[in-house]
Amino acid sequence: MQPRAYIAGVGMTRFGKHLETGLKALGAEAVKLALEDAGLEPPQLEAAVVGNAAAGVVTGQESIRGQVILRSLGVGRIPVVNVENACASASTALHQACLWVTAGFCDVALALGVEKLYCEDKRRSFAAFRGAVDVELLEEVMAALARDARAQGAEAASSGAGEKRSMFMDIYAAAARAHMKRYGTTVRQFAAVAAKNSFHGSLNPRAQFRERLTVEEVLAAPVVAEPLTRPMCSPIGDGAAAAVLVSERKKRELGLRVPVRVLSCVLHSGWDHGADEPGTVEVCAREAYEEAGVSPEDLDVVECHDATAPAEIMAYESLGLCGKGEGGLLVESGATQLGGRIPVNPSGGLLRKGHPVGATGLAQIVELTEQLQGRAGARQVPEARLALAQNGGGVIGADAAAMCVTILSL
Repeated sequence: MQPRAYIAGVGMTRFGKHLETGLKALGAEAVKLALEDAGLEPPQLEAAVVGNAAAGVVTGQESIRGQVILRSLGVGRIPVVNVENACASASTALHQACLWVTAGFCDVALALGVEKLYCEDKRRSFAAFRGAVDVELLEEVMAALARDARAQGAEAASSGAGEKRSMFMDIYAAAARAHMKRYGTTVRQFAAVAAKNSFHGSLNPRAQFRERLTVEEVLAAPVVAEPLTRPMCSPIGDGAAAAVLVSERKKRELGLRVPVRVLSCVLHSGWDHGADEPGTVEVCAREAYEEAGVSPEDLDVVECHDATAPAEIMAYESLGLCGKGEGGLLVESGATQLGGRIPVNPSGGLLRKGHPVGATGLAQIVELTEQLQGRAGARQVPEARLALAQNGGGVIGADAAAMCVTILSL
């Protein structure tokens, strides 16, 4: 079903370490900013979908996270649905809010993504990540990661997954080594992604890290899991992002000056398929392009799920920005940097803007909405009119558990 929904307003907190700020305050800040941007008041919300992935493990808040946050703003009575889909929780919230507006169930719906991952005991954060795989197969997954690392001489990656670092860094590291072996992609090309996104992040006042790094500095940083160095890995973070969606009728009533239309919002879960068959990103992207009536060549700007630097290179290929195995060459060409043919992650991406997992998908929408409306400041992509966001979550087998691709236009 093609969406008939418009983004009336967006808002987000700065991503980073907010040990003294709770889930409720973070979420409320993003909602207030989005409502203010839309020119609406809290009582005008008719429905809300709230994405979060880890609060149950990290903060202990279960079951009613959205209601708790919205009640602090005086918002009650309306339908509030809580969604959890690992790192794709916020884009899933957007997907559901779009459906509500498109189906005519309401004229004004809120999509909120919020997360707190920092806590005094990092083991709780890592435990939340471990829950984003099939836990009944957890020991088997961990053993396979260690076995693969040892076989390839990856000493750092052969132990400590899930204890010293998120186990997802090891999953991405294994995929990176496989990409290098199959296509000849180099560690320097992975470093080029991290360096590019550090430049973009240096221009974003809401980014968790704003230090600009060279390729050499990325390569010289401590190794997390071969071939990933620290700047090639997204950090733990706290934050929230929100979007207010309205119907065509409400858009006219509000007299929105520069509404952004949701042309397509496709959500799929992973499935068992062959290694050379299209995966969740390819399938979501193909459907999104068809639904929107556009092609990869039409895009002006992209925000993709660069949980690690190799993930961005693989996303280039899966989204059709280049051919299979050509992602490393694409980043080296400068095409995906601001000023290039197709800027990717002008926000700094997950690597530098940060990755509070339950907020990430809507943070991408905030960035792209501001890009399309020409208010992205120093990181503005000139004359951007068509944008794509790709946000995945969890892993089962060799593919993502959840994937969402959204296309926005003026």
